Amino acid sequence: MNILVTGGAGFIGSHLVAALVHDGHRVTVLDNLSTGNLSNLTPVSSEITFVEGDILNADLVESEVRRADLVYHLAAAVGVGNIMTNPLESIITNTTGTEHVLRSCHRHSTRVLLASTSEIYGKTPKLPMAEDDDRILGSTAISRWSYSTSKALDEHLAFAFATEGLRVSIVRYFNSYGPHLDEKGYGSVIANFIRQARDGDPLTVHGDGLQTRCFTFVADTVRGTILAGTKDEALGSVFNIGSNFEISIADLARLIVDKTKSSSPITNVSYEQRYGTSFEDTRRRVPSLDRAREVLGYTPTINLAEGLDRTLAWWNLVHA
Repeated sequence: MNILVTGGAGFIGSHLVAALVHDGHRVTVLDNLSTGNLSNLTPVSSEITFVEGDILNADLVESEVRRADLVYHLAAAVGVGNIMTNPLESIITNTTGTEHVLRSCHRHSTRVLLASTSEIYGKTPKLPMAEDDDRILGSTAISRWSYSTSKALDEHLAFAFATEGLRVSIVRYFNSYGPHLDEKGYGSVIANFIRQARDGDPLTVHGDGLQTRCFTFVADTVRGTILAGTKDEALGSVFNIGSNFEISIADLARLIVDKTKSSSPITNVSYEQRYGTSFEDTRRRVPSLDRAREVLGYTPTINLAEGLDRTLAWWNLVHA
């Protein structure tokens, strides 16, 4: 197939592109390189078409979608820090950009996979989080929740276009990590911890460190994405793609210190110091994988210890 991947130079996108090329598809990447990096695509650079551009450019999106049989829409403003710093730009990118992609796919009868996020669930106390659960968010004065809201609007747009005949499915990612992580830690606590541990700097744990997350090795993320983007049974539905192994951020920091054999201390930093007073966090985030398992045949296969070993092997190679 001719496949368009928006955001294909990013962390998850570049792994998706490599998997699609490996499967024999002709792949075009559309990316504005605001957070993506061409070096992520080096292993397949001679086998893809790269277009530097923005999903806010409706004409450009239209011209690329027109040539595609399938679109994986991963381009978005991501990372809590970025959302807090640039809420307006993030909202516009996530909503207007996605509308351009979905509208063009609808116009050309092109199937599309929309990448969404576990941020959708907000601060619901219900666990595990299932795709049809209610969302619980904080005040609109708290910038953190603008990300959840903008991605929820993306999902609403997708479902609305589906009622008009668009072939669309949605995945919600839960804390992906692995090779190609932004080494400056953009949007990833694991990247931050690895960098700090290798440099001998304190590992900065926000709050009390007892908040928990489930981390998903990127190969599992990509496999779930491809299944949701290609299986007919996935059309018109949304799927959690992640791991259900729960770990506290404090324990994650200790695990990375141990694996890197670092002498770095672990220090607690208040949310106010990092993000200012206009911030709220969620204490636990654990996905239900029942729907993904039953409909897609998806289960995560790489545990956190193995995934961290693979990530560190890549990091050490890059910095050899």
